[in-house]
Amino acid sequence: MSASLPWPAIHATHGGIWIAFPDGVTRSAGRGEAIALAAETPAVLLNAPVTATRLGYGELSGLDLLELFAFVHPGRFAVPTPAGMARALELEPPADDIAAPAFLLRAAQMLLDRLESSDWAEREGAWTTGQALFRLRWPWAKAVTDRIAQPDRAERWLFSKLPEWEEAPPRPQPRPVVLNAAETDTMLARLVGDGAEPREGQRAYAAATARVFDPRVAEGRPNIVLAEAGTGIGKTLGYLAPAALWADQADGTVWVSTYTKALQRQLDRETERIFPKPIDRARRVVVRKGRENYLCLLNLEDALQGGFQGRAAILAQLVARWAAYSRDGDMVGGDLPGWLPALFRRAGSTALTDRRGECVYAGCPHYRKCFIERSARAAEGADLVIANHALVMILAQRRREEGAPLARMVFDEGHHLFDAADSTFAAALTGQETIELRRWIIGPEGKSRGRRRGLAARLSDVASYDEEGALAIDAAIGAAGVLPADSWLGRLGEGAPMGPIEKLLSAVRDTVYARSSAADAGYGLETEAAELDPALIEAAAPAAQALEALVRPLARLRQRLEAVLEDGPDWLDGPARARIEGSIAGLANRNQLLGAWVSLLARLGGPVDPDFVDWLAIDRIEGREFDIGLHRHWLDPTRPLAETVLKPAHGVLVTSATLRGSEDWAAAEARTGAIHLDQPVRLFEAESPFDYASRAEVLIVTDLKRGDLASLGLAYARLIAAAGGGTLGLFTAIQRLKAVHARIADRLARDRLPLYAQHVDPIDTGTLVDIFRDDRRASLLGTDALRDGVDVPGESLRLVVMEGVPWPRPTVLHAARRAAGGGAAYDDRVVRARLAQAFGRLIRRADDRGAFVLLSAATPTRLLDAFPAGVPVRRLTLDDAVARVAEINAFVPDIFSPQQVSGIRLDEAGRAERE
Repeated sequence: MSASLPWPAIHATHGGIWIAFPDGVTRSAGRGEAIALAAETPAVLLNAPVTATRLGYGELSGLDLLELFAFVHPGRFAVPTPAGMARALELEPPADDIAAPAFLLRAAQMLLDRLESSDWAEREGAWTTGQALFRLRWPWAKAVTDRIAQPDRAERWLFSKLPEWEEAPPRPQPRPVVLNAAETDTMLARLVGDGAEPREGQRAYAAATARVFDPRVAEGRPNIVLAEAGTGIGKTLGYLAPAALWADQADGTVWVSTYTKALQRQLDRETERIFPKPIDRARRVVVRKGRENYLCLLNLEDALQGGFQGRAAILAQLVARWAAYSRDGDMVGGDLPGWLPALFRRAGSTALTDRRGECVYAGCPHYRKCFIERSARAAEGADLVIANHALVMILAQRRREEGAPLARMVFDEGHHLFDAADSTFAAALTGQETIELRRWIIGPEGKSRGRRRGLAARLSDVASYDEEGALAIDAAIGAAGVLPADSWLGRLGEGAPMGPIEKLLSAVRDTVYARSSAADAGYGLETEAAELDPALIEAAAPAAQALEALVRPLARLRQRLEAVLEDGPDWLDGPARARIEGSIAGLANRNQLLGAWVSLLARLGGPVDPDFVDWLAIDRIEGREFDIGLHRHWLDPTRPLAETVLKPAHGVLVTSATLRGSEDWAAAEARTGAIHLDQPVRLFEAESPFDYASRAEVLIVTDLKRGDLASLGLAYARLIAAAGGGTLGLFTAIQRLKAVHARIADRLARDRLPLYAQHVDPIDTGTLVDIFRDDRRASLLGTDALRDGVDVPGESLRLVVMEGVPWPRPTVLHAARRAAGGGAAYDDRVVRARLAQAFGRLIRRADDRGAFVLLSAATPTRLLDAFPAGVPVRRLTLDDAVARVAEINAFVPDIFSPQQVSGIRLDEAGRAERE
């Protein structure tokens, strides 16, 4: 270790705290000493928010190694642990926690030395950013600026460095192509690679999915294939082979849609097999997300010019460093490390994206370099566009209205198609939604800051040119004045609502509280929108009139903008045209939203519409209200899915490892919308080649008392210890997750079994999974987000533990669908699907093995067919389950000895400890 760094380093875990001093001495320390040292002296840390959590200290500042890494290597990822950082820097990982703080000093020295290296690849722009960070008093600034020589000439800054996108002519209609089995098989073999084991199931799957790309025989009758391919079939390459082949031969685009970001990243990597040359891949493969995922260059510029203060301003500088080297500017799941915004406790990160529809399009000085616009245009000419279900549905609906529907689509993770459609085609008239609409129309009010601009500012040139357009803008601004404004929640709480919408929301609030039986529970409250109080029905009429009064000027403004485009005045150059077209699209979206709200209000007090489920809700977090409103969902959201997405298409593949599950194909057709088509669909099924019967077991623990958190925590502690880590713990309630984590994390950490948890650790979910995957001794606790889409093959995941049967939450929406779907049988279908998805995390490769433990003695036998046929299912006591887990994991070398787990007991506080 170099002695040149003058700072100490602190490493804190649940198992202890260690400090390395500049003189080479490392020793353990108490929380008080570590906090005092960090407060008095700059200390090197790895992930300051996590260290603060471990120390029990609210705000901890210091020399965060992750911030230094983000500056030195923007756009590169490192698992944010000592071992992960060591691998990223090609250093020897620390042997244990005691050696970790000394390693942090060594890693810091290496990163600082790299600033003076002649082969430092990310030098450009570093001196300029370093000077800005020095002025912002970034803790690393002096050490960084002392080592970066001032360049001979001014550096190219981000806004001059980014390339401009170019307009391209519309792509011609794809040629009609029929893929034959031989060429599909050849393409698949090329993607799989030489020497790979041939899989007949994968070949059959590829041949079946190729039929999606056959020419459509009639309008409204797409080629639909529903395909269930068990884990291990290789379905990703199985559908990418014919998709890429068709795109090349037909000169068309295939949209590949996923439900999770994890699968998006996997698909992006898999396309390297199709286009090994980066230059070809950049042109022919595009990852497309909603605009709220991308860095907004105008927001960034405002932040860099004083719009952000304090820590948020430092984040803006580091994000600017990243943007100069980013592949596509994706801040959520792209090449921006997920841990970077979390280091700043998300201060400012959301303000760097366009989350409020405030884009000014061609009115932006960075329009020609915009990441969002570049992605949208690149998708038009790409062979493969990787997106998510919600975006694909929205685009399909919009393109259908424009007469250019998405023609070829692949929906992977197709078992989530129902849920995605449920969210996409729903309507919510709430305070938060209406205040956002007000801001979009009016712009900043009062003392509010920022660059948000209303319609008048965005369309000032149109208003000066077209008098009728100017009048429509003025009318829209006037009509929007009745929408909820700032502090609306406070006025409702005081019983002093302003305007018809706030009065409606106040009546909703009163009704929900009057009917609720859990008003003091602290969670969200809801009630069915039926047999409503007269006061609420009376409040609905003026609210609907206010919304209709807003629809008219917005519709008129849209007409005037379209007329301006047709007139083609002299000032209407390409950028101005693009800005007006963007405004037209925005107005269309808002009018569609307003129409849904008016329709929702029109039904209040009237007969129930059998196609919809309406309810009133108060959204709360720990008893604090944050939104109030009315909600409408389709009883069967696959009906609009079929009409707006499936029927206009030419070919659609819906695929998943659990598409059908333990049900028949009729259930899969109902959940995917295929049942609403006028023609039969093709069905394909390929069973997993994995030997689940010999590689996995299901253990149902029979002696845990329901509701006993101390016993639940003990069960998790003993099972994790028996497995030597490598455990994914799944919970149905966040509070129980937190309670269990608090009881067992310290004990496990002292046995070198780190435990991480959603909603506890200040780390984003993607990074938590990365840490879990990287350390086979680590365990991870989580909720629904970890039940699906988590791919952790190998020894890092050897045990899945569920706290109980994942029954659906008894909401108004669930009750309606349960009544329509067969009562208890509907619940069983939901639970089977969840159990199958959770079990699917366990065996990801042929040589994986492990146990699935369900901590519920009351698990009904009828649900056990959710697991693969032949998998042994045993009901046994916790002691026997622990012993069996230890026996199963005895094959894993160098893990915590399973023989030691029997000594764990509970202390007086209900925490796990060792006898």
